[in-house]
Amino acid sequence: MKFALTLLVFTALMTSCSEYNRVLKGDDYTRKFELANDKFDNKKWPQSIALYEQVYQRMPKSGEGELSYYRIGKAYYADEDYYMAGYYFGSFFDKFPYSTKTEEAFFLKALCSVKNSPSSSLDQQETELALNDVQQFIYLFPNSDRVDTCNQIMDKLREKLEKKEYDNIRLYAKTLNYKSAVVTAETFLVDYPTSGFREEVIYISIKNSYLLSKNSVEEKKKERIEKSIETYRNFVTQFPESKYRKELDDLHNELQHELVTVTNSK
Repeated sequence: MKFALTLLVFTALMTSCSEYNRVLKGDDYTRKFELANDKFDNKKWPQSIALYEQVYQRMPKSGEGELSYYRIGKAYYADEDYYMAGYYFGSFFDKFPYSTKTEEAFFLKALCSVKNSPSSSLDQQETELALNDVQQFIYLFPNSDRVDTCNQIMDKLREKLEKKEYDNIRLYAKTLNYKSAVVTAETFLVDYPTSGFREEVIYISIKNSYLLSKNSVEEKKKERIEKSIETYRNFVTQFPESKYRKELDDLHNELQHELVTVTNSK
């Protein structure tokens, strides 16, 4: 009984494969389109793509050609090949500017970019691209039901960029790159004024500004000390109960002493 069932399944698979290959190599484009839809509905993504590509090449301006091109993108997306999917969705408008699927194609193109966005520990060029694509969708379709979803996606992407910049600041501090730590921290505070990392970033900025001033040439030392003191005062105003307060108070005292020394030496 088991052998008979196995043989039946094997025969069905062989027949299906034989039918697919016959249609793929044949000239019946109506049958190609029908079989492509069947393969698509049954999640046979590579097989459906191969057939849809032939239909589109044969009838690029027809309704079948439009659906074929769109479903190629959908199949690649379902198969998690987001670069290829993004290509098809991105070029869909150029090929079918009056299609009713234009909005969804633009949205899916943006989602492909989002899917290609790596973790915050890696280079964030893909994340920047994803953010631009989502923003472009909102610009083109401001009344779309998908705008709220896009705003949520953008918040997540910005959080990833924020985390990357925060990690960069910590790395500069850890590797004793004082100047880069200070400059990057200042940029971060402008770009992310409500960040949850704000307290620690200002702390890192003050500490590295202090270390930078101590290692500065004489002509730059006074200016850098004064800037460090100013940053400290802003920090105390914003975070009077900070866990970093004691350490920074000690640094501030040293900076004040150093400022007097530098000023009197001139």
